[in-house]
Amino acid sequence: MTSKQGSGLSLKARAVGLLSRREHSRFELERKLAPFAESAEELSGVLDELSKNGWQSDERYTQGWVHRKSSLHGAARISQDLRQRGVSAPEVARVQEQLKLTELERARGVWQKKFANLPRSGDAAEYARQGRFLHSRGFSSDVIRTVLGGWEPSDL
Repeated sequence: MTSKQGSGLSLKARAVGLLSRREHSRFELERKLAPFAESAEELSGVLDELSKNGWQSDERYTQGWVHRKSSLHGAARISQDLRQRGVSAPEVARVQEQLKLTELERARGVWQKKFANLPRSGDAAEYARQGRFLHSRGFSSDVIRTVLGGWEPSDL
């Protein structure tokens, strides 16, 4: 038996089972399969084989992640999520540059779903609230200022 915690499934069968449900980064698969591997070498070998045969692809995983999240989040948030999921730094940088091209359009779409109107002139609290919302979604300060119309506080 090649697994530590027994149900009789091989490490490769477990990996294929996980991949049949959704894409996983190599890092995620490694973390999920580690408890069942006899050794690090066995785990690495299985992951290498899956990657070589096209079952697992960090590039495909990244494309799917960006496709699902880009209408909801800014480049900073998506990049952070990808780094946390073990995607390589060069791949994250490539995605971030690609996302910056559509950042303003995506930010406007996210803003329109949440808010009906721009903050009134002089309403600093509302401007801050809308700005915090967009910032929490990972949009840059420059994009937020553009979306909210370069608001200026009124002279009171």
